[in-house]
Amino acid sequence: MAQIDGFRIRNFKSLKDVTLGKLWNLQNTDPLTPLTAVIGKNGAGKSSLFDAFGFLSDCLKFGVEEACDVNGRGGFMRLRSQGQTGPIEFEIYYKEDKKSRPITYELSIDIDEHDRPYVSKERLRQRRRGQSKGRPFSFLILNNGTGVVWKGDLEGKQIQEDDTEVNIRRILRDLLAPDSEESRETEPVQLSDTRKLAIATLGSLKQHPRISSFRNFIEGWYLSYFTPDAARSLPLAGPQKHLNVHGDNLGNVVQFMQREHPKKFQSILNVIAQKIPGIRMIDTVKSADGRLLLRFNDRGFTDPFYSQQMSDGTLKVFAYLLLLEDPTPPPFLCIEEPENGLYHKLLESLAHEFRTHATGRKGASQVFLTTHQPYLVDALSPDEVWILEKQDDGFSSIRRASDNQLVKNLVAEGIPLGGLWYSDYLDVD
Repeated sequence: MAQIDGFRIRNFKSLKDVTLGKLWNLQNTDPLTPLTAVIGKNGAGKSSLFDAFGFLSDCLKFGVEEACDVNGRGGFMRLRSQGQTGPIEFEIYYKEDKKSRPITYELSIDIDEHDRPYVSKERLRQRRRGQSKGRPFSFLILNNGTGVVWKGDLEGKQIQEDDTEVNIRRILRDLLAPDSEESRETEPVQLSDTRKLAIATLGSLKQHPRISSFRNFIEGWYLSYFTPDAARSLPLAGPQKHLNVHGDNLGNVVQFMQREHPKKFQSILNVIAQKIPGIRMIDTVKSADGRLLLRFNDRGFTDPFYSQQMSDGTLKVFAYLLLLEDPTPPPFLCIEEPENGLYHKLLESLAHEFRTHATGRKGASQVFLTTHQPYLVDALSPDEVWILEKQDDGFSSIRRASDNQLVKNLVAEGIPLGGLWYSDYLDVD
């Protein structure tokens, strides 16, 4: 299972400079856990953190200029941290699996002389086999659309941190010289559109398997924008394999699970019956005009209820459990405030479902949550929880709950973490 061990964000909304987990140059820090939750007060920056993942995903899908505008973001100048003049920057430190060497992806987005956003820097690096210390070697590096890439699984060449476009050209000249030993291992890159990510183009080529794997990793991210009203819509009948981000194809996924994975679907229903008393069966029925109705059978009633009549909480729990039971789940699952609309006593079991999924079978998702509900935090451990706070300068800072030894000791004594948060034990002194 691919997993993000750490990431850093600079100059994105209120996140002027925040780091979660482990980076290539922060090796003494613990990596992110399979289940990670971020807590904080209103306005602390939780939604900005959630949108940072969405923005990266949109950059790959649409290009950086459109990503700055979609989903109501309002353009680059509204995204860049107020008062800052540098580029928006992201750094992701991840592993394809537990045995793989970590890969670092760095992305810088700036504006040109026409105030249009473009990719000013893009880089992928990885330590050589057997290398445990020192700077990782770059196997992709571009400045302003010009750079070099190493083919296949070749290690790459050490390139200085202060790379300029002129220096990149010199590197290209040296590497591609006829008498260069590395000329057969490298190829120059000159993007025709600096508003598109290089990993979007190179990641589709077989000769760049590491880039392809990273591209597929980001493409597979699932950021939940689920709304019960969307789930109540009536889509056209037809099985669909995966739940979409809004959940408006919930009935289609049920239809697919009924047809392709009947035993697994029955196990989901059994779990839901335990979480939502009274639900006996869930299935679908096709309407006369070819649309799909999601039908819930309640033990106390003869006639079934349809999704349009079900509560928000019932639909959310059902959607989350269905998402976690996806036969080919997304590598990274990000959910903002999953507790909204749910009975508070459901939250501990929901957190347990998330953790079981994240730490369970091979190929499961890494789960990332934002929440402001202490009952959900009660089910988490200090190393799974990060506290986001707004500083006096208006920007956000973040720290891990387990960094506070008193908090660790109290949780070890049996005091729930959410209770400590409610009692202000997680606040900065």
